[in-house]
Amino acid sequence: MKKILFLSAACLVVSMNLAFAGETASVAGTTQYIVNLKDGDVVSSPVTVIFGLSGMGIAPAGTDKENTGHHHLFLDREPLGEGEDGKDELDANIISDENNIHYGKGQTETSLDLKSGTHTLQLVLGDKDHIPHNPPVSSKVIKITVK
Repeated sequence: MKKILFLSAACLVVSMNLAFAGETASVAGTTQYIVNLKDGDVVSSPVTVIFGLSGMGIAPAGTDKENTGHHHLFLDREPLGEGEDGKDELDANIISDENNIHYGKGQTETSLDLKSGTHTLQLVLGDKDHIPHNPPVSSKVIKITVK
């Protein structure tokens, strides 16, 4: 009986780990980018940000369709896979807060009300469950200044 309980518990742990492994494959050569802004731009608020993606498609969160995902905008935070959470965030749902903005309806642009000063932006493609693809698809981090 103890063996059965142990094996059942072990199977549960393994299946839970697989469920959160971030195993949605990305397409080789896929690029994500910010269309209308470049590193070093000086802009006024509100700031329009147009999202670009080549090699994969966009689908709303929760849509189970191969080779798709939806955009997330990392604002004023460490790049994907760096910082306090480091590589752990590559295998977990991208949190939603003022620095991790979800576009789960499949949006391809946004308007941001940003305070004067320097801001960093990075796009990250999430799968149907808001988990980065494997390997991750993300834009370069750009720095803009709002006057």
